[in-house]
Amino acid sequence: MQYIEEFDKLKTKVLKYIMFKKRTEQEVRQKFREESVELLNDVIEELKELNYINDENYINRAVNEFQNLKNMSIKEIEYKLMTKGIKKDIINNYICKNKEELIDYELASAKNIFIKKQNLMEAEEIINYLKKKGYLEETIKIAKQDI
Repeated sequence: MQYIEEFDKLKTKVLKYIMFKKRTEQEVRQKFREESVELLNDVIEELKELNYINDENYINRAVNEFQNLKNMSIKEIEYKLMTKGIKKDIINNYICKNKEELIDYELASAKNIFIKKQNLMEAEEIINYLKKKGYLEETIKIAKQDI
């Protein structure tokens, strides 16, 4: 009886946390690390079965958000997802499945950066900036030609 009450209480807390803003499994584990590991594992497993916690869906939402709000390279997207605790193989899977769309997005981002920075920086400085941000050589070359 005690376990069921604690389970329900923790499940409610976790649900409030993930409903406020979608979270990865790792973020949930980090937030509730003070709780009993066994109890937290059970709550997370149930919420995964109910699809409240789903790292693959999280990637889709996060990448769409990045694409709408920011100029990023594929490398930056990958890094940002890894900082959320998403496993590398899940990220790589997503990137492989969406390679063309991501390359198009990276190219558009590189062009945007070129346009924004062309009055402030020399072309070579912009290229170095893009390289540091993880943009592909090919993307940088095409973006520079198109501007």
